[in-house]
Amino acid sequence: VSKTRTTKASTKKSVKLEANRKDFPVQVRNRPLRSLTEEALRSYLKDLNGDKPAELYDLVLGEVEYPLFATVMDYTHGNQTLAANILGINRATLRKKLKVYRLLD
Repeated sequence: VSKTRTTKASTKKSVKLEANRKDFPVQVRNRPLRSLTEEALRSYLKDLNGDKPAELYDLVLGEVEYPLFATVMDYTHGNQTLAANILGINRATLRKKLKVYRLLD
């Protein structure tokens, strides 16, 4: 995952995530995560064939949050304080999410 950030002077860091791993299929490599997500959502909605999606927001959040928290916890070797700082969230919020996704030991 490559990252491009704005200057330190900005109040919010803009991070551009791209799929660039060599083991990804050619059509996925070097595409922004936003583009891949949009494509997946459009495909999902199309496959519903007119049926109404249920709890789409929670479905998408779960698909994104689980690997986000799992990867950051792995990166920090389980250090919740560091993980919370990296994610920009409160440690209590992190613990709550880790429990939801059963990522706590």
